[in-house]
Amino acid sequence: MAPDNYKPPVIQRKRYRRIIAFAAGVFGQTLWWDIIMALPLLGYFRSAPLQRWQAIARRYRDIATDMGGVLIKLGQFLSTRVDLFPPEITRELASLQDEAVPSPYDGIAAVVEASFGRPLAMIFSRFAPEPMGAASLAQAHQAQLPTGEDVIVKVLRPQIHDIVETDLEALRRITGWLKRFRQIRLRMDLDMLLEEFIRTTRAELDLHQEKENLKRFAADFAGKPHVYVPLIYDDFCTPAVLTLENVAYIKIDDMDAMTAAGIAPQQVAEVLYDAYMRQIFVSNFVHVDPHPGNLFVRPLTGDQASADACEDFRPGDPVPFCDNRPFQLVFIDFGMTAVISERLKAAMRTAAIGIGTQDAHKVIQAYVVAGALRPGTDLRRLEEIHQDWLRRIWGLRLGKIHETAFREMRYFWQEYRDIIAEAPFQIQADMLLIGRAVGILAGLATHLDPDFDPWTKTLPYARRFAKEELTGDWQGIWDELFMLGRHLWRIPGQLDQVLTRARQGALTIQVSLSPETRQAIRRIDLSVKRFAWMVLTVGLLVSGVNLHIAEKNPPFGVLLMILSVVFFLWGMGKK
Repeated sequence: MAPDNYKPPVIQRKRYRRIIAFAAGVFGQTLWWDIIMALPLLGYFRSAPLQRWQAIARRYRDIATDMGGVLIKLGQFLSTRVDLFPPEITRELASLQDEAVPSPYDGIAAVVEASFGRPLAMIFSRFAPEPMGAASLAQAHQAQLPTGEDVIVKVLRPQIHDIVETDLEALRRITGWLKRFRQIRLRMDLDMLLEEFIRTTRAELDLHQEKENLKRFAADFAGKPHVYVPLIYDDFCTPAVLTLENVAYIKIDDMDAMTAAGIAPQQVAEVLYDAYMRQIFVSNFVHVDPHPGNLFVRPLTGDQASADACEDFRPGDPVPFCDNRPFQLVFIDFGMTAVISERLKAAMRTAAIGIGTQDAHKVIQAYVVAGALRPGTDLRRLEEIHQDWLRRIWGLRLGKIHETAFREMRYFWQEYRDIIAEAPFQIQADMLLIGRAVGILAGLATHLDPDFDPWTKTLPYARRFAKEELTGDWQGIWDELFMLGRHLWRIPGQLDQVLTRARQGALTIQVSLSPETRQAIRRIDLSVKRFAWMVLTVGLLVSGVNLHIAEKNPPFGVLLMILSVVFFLWGMGKK
């Protein structure tokens, strides 16, 4: 039940129209340059895709920085996908990792005072007017408790509920546009994905829930020396205010500061990877927003050198060099977390076994368990491409996988065009946040250590899961043996029925086309339809232009040209 003073969010129409206008412009450019200008004879006039998308990324960065809200979070995610996007694009979005435009101090103070019902000076003995960090939904200020502890106070931005609901309303409209494309509809349930995104975004607006997430994460990593979670000051927390220990040590992407303190970025990459392996496969509770603003490296007092060389320090103090200095990885911002379902957990364990043992069949099994494949997918053909993929990239360092993927793209398209063109994958809602976290993790690990070897780190988990699979389910093994015995018992009777029908001349054999043959027939059918569609479109356009130039029947000529456009758009939708 909503409180008495609850006010429903108000959609900010000017903001909404600006987001829709930007999205419409991107849709229009994509339709023109990547679909229409990609047609035969027009490709010569097509502009370079990289420069176009770089300009789009630059405009998105500017609009996200100016408007904040959900747009910042989306840009942060895209800027870390160095495994998918060229550096020219990710660099344009990289500044979104640092800070959004902060809200004025008066508005932040009003939120804190409204949350506690008393003046700010009666809550904190000191509260810095300038934020130390501004995120999309909240910002953090340094403060001091009446008892003297230095803390970080995270406060929701003023009117943030209105801003978020406006952004989500715009995303609903954009999702409606995307649903008009059949190829997109077949590969993902956009409505389900949108609802999952809305749910997690709204959850980030409840800092009480974030506090509970932080407590659970701390319990999961209790006793793990390389991971640290800040202390919570419960008496200074509300649904709009979260007060934590100050842990603003070295940002995880500041490799110069790490090196100056004697911390090897390569070791940080290993600790980060191991922490996420544990979250995904052991605790099944995942911090899904690991961008550089949410991860710090906490230098510890070194045992290898004298106390003078490795004296203690506080966040923000200069860190003296100490050779091979120990450290801890610090996680903050638990607004976005995910609990892995049993189905997805089983799929990811199977995938880890498949990747760690280079068994493509296991990887395909994982897809099936996760529900990530479209009905009717040719599993044998998909297994072939994955076996080839594992063979070609196995042992590559993480920083090399990206460039190798682009280099090998032509080979895979030529060898497996049939299965790639079918695009057999479909995205499930519960995979969305995990995939987001893995994508950001890949970008961070590449930044910290381009030579990071994910295969070596995955092998221990793969071996462990494979051992558990062989020894952990005796009841399942007995059930399989029992079912096998029942089938063997029925074989003689079934064989006698087949021989009897053969003697009577009633035996029939059904033959189905192979998947490759069915795909070839579908491609021929599609090509014929495309040819007919293009002939009709060009015929209408040429006829309309001729009539219009001849000026014998201008309105009819214009009508034919309009019909050619209609038929073209209709044909694009039927592809």
